Amino acid sequence: MAKAETKAGVQAGKSRSTTSADKAHALLNPRNAVIVGASDRPGNWAWRAWRNLKREGFKGAIFPYNPSRDTVWDERCYRSFSELPEPPDHLVVVIPARLVPATLRDAAAHGARSATVFSSGFGESPGPEGARLEAELKAAIEETGLAVSGPNCLGNISADASYVSMIEDRRMTPVLGPVAIVGQSGGIVMAIRRTLAERGVDTRILVTSGNETGLNAADYVSYFAEHPGLRVIVVYLESLRNPAGFMEACRKARAQGKSVVVLKLGATDEGRKAAMAHTGALAGSMAAFDAVASEAGIMRARNLDEVVEAVEFLVHAPLPKGGRIGAITLSGGFRGLIMDLAADHKLMLPALGDASRQRLEKVLGVGSIVGNPLDAGYAALTNPNALVESVEVMLADPGIDILLVQEEVPRAPDSEMKQRNMRAVNEMAAEASKPVAFITMISHGLNDYSREFRGALRNVPFLQEPDKALGALAMIARQVSRPALAAVATGPGPTPAQAKALASLEAGPGPLTLDEVRSKALLAAYGIKPPREEVAHSAEEAVAIAGRIGFPVVAKAVCAALPHKSDAGAVIVGIRDAAALRAAYAEIAANVARLPAAPKLDGILVAEMVSGGLELVLGAQHDPEVGPVVLFGRGGVEIELMPDTALGAAPLDEARALALIERTRVSALINGFRGRPALNKDTLVKALIGISHLMVHAGGRIQSIETNPFLLSAAGGVALDALVVRANTPKG
Repeated sequence: MAKAETKAGVQAGKSRSTTSADKAHALLNPRNAVIVGASDRPGNWAWRAWRNLKREGFKGAIFPYNPSRDTVWDERCYRSFSELPEPPDHLVVVIPARLVPATLRDAAAHGARSATVFSSGFGESPGPEGARLEAELKAAIEETGLAVSGPNCLGNISADASYVSMIEDRRMTPVLGPVAIVGQSGGIVMAIRRTLAERGVDTRILVTSGNETGLNAADYVSYFAEHPGLRVIVVYLESLRNPAGFMEACRKARAQGKSVVVLKLGATDEGRKAAMAHTGALAGSMAAFDAVASEAGIMRARNLDEVVEAVEFLVHAPLPKGGRIGAITLSGGFRGLIMDLAADHKLMLPALGDASRQRLEKVLGVGSIVGNPLDAGYAALTNPNALVESVEVMLADPGIDILLVQEEVPRAPDSEMKQRNMRAVNEMAAEASKPVAFITMISHGLNDYSREFRGALRNVPFLQEPDKALGALAMIARQVSRPALAAVATGPGPTPAQAKALASLEAGPGPLTLDEVRSKALLAAYGIKPPREEVAHSAEEAVAIAGRIGFPVVAKAVCAALPHKSDAGAVIVGIRDAAALRAAYAEIAANVARLPAAPKLDGILVAEMVSGGLELVLGAQHDPEVGPVVLFGRGGVEIELMPDTALGAAPLDEARALALIERTRVSALINGFRGRPALNKDTLVKALIGISHLMVHAGGRIQSIETNPFLLSAAGGVALDALVVRANTPKG
């Protein structure tokens, strides 16, 4: 290799992009493409990538590369990067996993900026060898600064560069559409792209991210957020490598006016299996993801159909101001179906205003059901203007946020009135301040005529089948009711008193519960106070404590191995005198001794008997993907039988804590229900903020926290019980 070439490569390497968005841009807009692993073996992936780059019109040069070949595919094959006519820019890597790290280092030394690694056999493979190769690949990526998609992926598409490195046999001609898709499953993201294309929605960028050893979903979304040609970003997630970065990228996208739709797998029960608190069962990983994602402006779809319907809506209509649905049907049966499914998806069908009803009665005349949904079927058969006039009236109704109109794309020019009405609605939608969408009774395909007709109506979504359509609208409505929020600053670190309390998390392997006394001490350092109570180690000591506190009292076992003491007969309430307390002490000790393995009793906690408040639960869970979330809701022993809880991302500020409370039914009691006095919400807010800061300060050392019940009254609140579960691997 000539010295000048080496120097040029080093200089190119030094100028390599460093921000995540810059790296994604380099990956998806390459100057040239080097097919690493070029081979004449029939149907091999390298040949498929080369063919697709060629036939879809990639703008840069394409160089086959194989150190053991001179020709391939009737073209020259290069044996080294130094032989290339120009410095390599992008690598399409289809070689054995063990060769990939060294190849990336070599290419980077010659000026390469990016690579798509199709090769498998890394972290997705069982056994130590895959993990070792994954670590080696990660090190090579970090050393070189290359923008890498994969490994274990199926290629990418970028219409801006006419770049298609996919290995599909079907044509994938890139189009400058408004949608970007990224996902860890090549099969799923390609299926989304195909279905959207069938519906007339073009995908501008598609990334199969694979293992995400290099660039991850956060990096791609950050780039998409800055792309002026995009309107909707679709993300398929199996795991989340960079939760904080991903949420921030989604916030950036929303700030730029782009919608982010996520299909998330992995409603795993890892946290729940290890958790010993009710919180672990109530804050499953999908619920935790939703708590964090909703604040970042993310819309989470339940399935692929909802993804498609949501994209169809978001590409062709403005975001609604709320989720109140108006509907015009041409069938009484479909009207009933809309009513049932709207209820299933918790969408409101508000009553029409008096002015709207009066106008519609004049438009439709006798034989039509004037209401919401509006059955305009009879009138539409006899009055060619009835449907359009009904749309005009219902769009003007202030109680409606989204208007649905029953129609489907025609397959032939066989109904002039129907098509004229649809064109008129499209023109009205262009001027309307709220979205209008057509909706069909059932899912259907499009033919050439219907695709052409649909393509001319760009202001109206064509939603298919009411269940999946209303599911998508409910998802959108939930998000517009909870706009994206800036991340809360973590604030200062723990105070000396809090740091001292946090030391209780350090000792021994986990998972391990802290007993009630230690749990309450940790919570008290964050402003969540217990009632007056002390630990006794004998019956007489218990009587003396009760004398200081005052009867009646509660007696509870102090035992880390008993996270739920009531189930073990280790809690006795309403103790009114010394004799009853001595008997309770003996009963608790005997009950614990009879348990399997006879757990060690560290004493009996004697606490004042507090009553006259509302039983609530305050909790937190450290999710393995998105980190700490805070739980609030109705407490008591029936917490899992009749759950009324909500989750929020930690840390909380005052506004988020108040919003968390309001998302529960029990908030009505806290605010003062039907003339009852309001309870001390300020105390509750401070407790929720405190528990959120505790989780942040713990830095992953706490798996779950629960105080149940937290008794709230007009005077304040106290933690009557508490349980802290340390994480499996405590961190210093």
